[in-house]
Amino acid sequence: MESKLKWDLLPEEFPYEDRGCELSASCLNCPFPRCLEEEPWGKQRFSKRRRAERMAELKNEGKSVDEIARIFEVSRKTVQRWLKAVSGRESHAGAGTSPALTE
Repeated sequence: MESKLKWDLLPEEFPYEDRGCELSASCLNCPFPRCLEEEPWGKQRFSKRRRAERMAELKNEGKSVDEIARIFEVSRKTVQRWLKAVSGRESHAGAGTSPALTE
């Protein structure tokens, strides 16, 4: 029997090491439908969206814009911009579109 090169192996024969990433400990158990590391700006977009959603949660809990700005170490204007982006995305959720968080 001749030895196969790694690139010629069937998927089940390939020595795959599931190392995951900083967002999920395992690729095979990842909650995302597509790998964020393979998407252009995927991890950055996810992190920014998560940060904006956390800002909205704090606002709903009664924190002021100034308090949220101090927590995240950003300007008051940045907090207002992110809160606006989150509220705009929530209002467009039914339409299937969402404004991009691009900061």
